[in-house]
Amino acid sequence: MNRAGLVLLGLVTLALAWAPWTDAILGHGFAAHMTRHMAVVAVAAPLIALGVVGSARDPSLGWPSAFAAIPVSLVELVVVWGWHAPAAHDLARVSPWAFAAEQASFLVAGLWLWIACFGHAADARPGRTAQGVIAMLLTSIHMTLLGVLLATSARALYAAHHGAAAAALDQQHVGGIVMLLVGGAVYLGGGLALAARLLGDDRPETERGRAA
Repeated sequence: MNRAGLVLLGLVTLALAWAPWTDAILGHGFAAHMTRHMAVVAVAAPLIALGVVGSARDPSLGWPSAFAAIPVSLVELVVVWGWHAPAAHDLARVSPWAFAAEQASFLVAGLWLWIACFGHAADARPGRTAQGVIAMLLTSIHMTLLGVLLATSARALYAAHHGAAAAALDQQHVGGIVMLLVGGAVYLGGGLALAARLLGDDRPETERGRAA
């Protein structure tokens, strides 16, 4: 698929994740929240970013210092874990402004990380590619860990989803599994793709220069 197609598919994913009628399909439980979250950070963000990197619209070409992969991955970690703290998550469920801030920060953090890892001509800069591998694997690990914590918790953590206690806990477990399987897998895949690029580019520097 070409760059424009990737960006379009990412935008369609965002539209589906944020459409008002999506509530009628997914409901308002924690599993629905996590499905939207993964649609934004593990589907839409990588699609849009991969459609932008290496093009004239790649922001990391003009500001490479703002797209250092490992620091950006730490920002993404704070965003994801911060919004899943019970107080912040519950606020975003009852306040439209907090919900907008939550969703916007998910998208920005996801785009920032994928562009940091795959942008600024990273295929020609092995050091940056190696940092991207670490950043992607770190993100996969922390999403997997958060997913496991949510999926195995013995109590419902979020007051906004408290109805029948058993149902709220079941929703939380399902949401944790969604994050574990989707978020962990997608970012692991990104890390492995960068690792394959790095291992495939083990030619001497002079040879790479002649090929370019």
